[in-house]
This record gives sequence, C-alpha cells and structure tokens, in this order.
Amino acid sequence: MSFLILCLTALGSFGALFLSAKLIGHKQIAQLDFFDYIAGITIGSIAAEMATDLETPWKSMTAMLIYGGVTVLLSVVSNRFPRTRKYLNGTPTILMDHGKLYRENLKKAKLDLSEFMVMCRQQGYFDLSNIQTAVFEYNGKLTILPVSSQRPATPNDLNLAPEQELLFTELIMDGQILEDNLKRMGLDLAWLTKQLEQSHIHSAEDVFLALCDRNLKFVLYKK
Repeated sequence: MSFLILCLTALGSFGALFLSAKLIGHKQIAQLDFFDYIAGITIGSIAAEMATDLETPWKSMTAMLIYGGVTVLLSVVSNRFPRTRKYLNGTPTILMDHGKLYRENLKKAKLDLSEFMVMCRQQGYFDLSNIQTAVFEYNGKLTILPVSSQRPATPNDLNLAPEQELLFTELIMDGQILEDNLKRMGLDLAWLTKQLEQSHIHSAEDVFLALCDRNLKFVLYKK
C-alpha cells in the first residue's frame, strides 16, 4: 500500500512540476534573471521532497504552485509596468565604452577583470581595442558592440543585393513522408516523386531528410 502511495505522490509531484514549468514559460538558462533561476531551483527542490512525502504531499504541491504563481505574477507586472523592471530584473551595466573600462561598474556587476576578459574571449574578442562598447545585461550575459572597422562586412557594405533566404519545411524525415507539411506548402505526392526521381531516388524510404522552401528549393540527404 505504501508503495502505491509513493507512486501516486511521485506522479503528483511530476504533474505539479510540469504545471509550474508551463506557468513560468519556456526560457533558456541564459535568458533567466536571478529570481527566475532561484525560483526554478526552489520549485525543483520542493518537487523532490513532495515525491517522497507520504503523509502531507499537498503542502509541497501548494508551495510549488505558489512559487510558480508568484513568478508569473512578477513577470506580468514587469511587462505591464516597464518602470518596475529595473527593480525586479535589474538594468544593463556599461562595462566598457570608447576604449575606457569602468571599474565602478565592474564592481557593481560583481565582476573582476579576469572574468570580464574570459567573457570577451568567449565571444572571439582577444584584443580589447576591437571593442567599442561592452554591456553586462541583467541576465548575466555580456553584449559587445565591435569597433566599426572590425565588424564583419555586410552585403550593403559591398553594394550587393542577395536573394532573401526563406525557411525550409521538412517533407521527408527518416524515410517517412510528412503529408501535412507537403499540403501546407501547396505541393502533392506527384511533385515530390518527381523531385526524388530527378535525384535518382526511387523511394522515400531511401531518404534520411528532405527539405523545401517557398521558392521550391529542394534539398535532400540520403540514408
């Protein structure tokens, strides 16, 4: 009986954790601010405790939902009232500008010079003279604006007008034809069969992946 209760509480813990994650939303670790990160760890810890709490699992579930609800509430407040963002999320800090490093701002961001140098090298900047402005974002990520003479050339710089690239849609994956995607593109099986024949392929089962864009550019990879 106790084993059955343990299974039920574990499933309940999983469900509550899933619900809390859905409430908070899908963010990558790099996009989380400090509060979201701590709240996520706390919710995970409570979920682990709930999975083995056979007597009062509802207490842990309530705590998880409260943490998730408060996190969502703060997100709504920051979106509805932009002025509150600097208190809830913090503000970006300029660490370097026009070749000058700001020691006080480094202290405010709780970074030392070696950590700043590491973050610059991770983005490919080994020479600080190539950096025009470096901003430490509230999510802990360093954003760098390079010196204009050091940034990569763009087609506009070269007076070129390349054709706009479009998103590709999967038509075949691991030998299986995705008919819904085919219809969404306004295509049919006859068109797909013709494309395969032109590539000297007799069956979709021989295709690992096939893609097509709105310009009918067809790309495939054989198994």
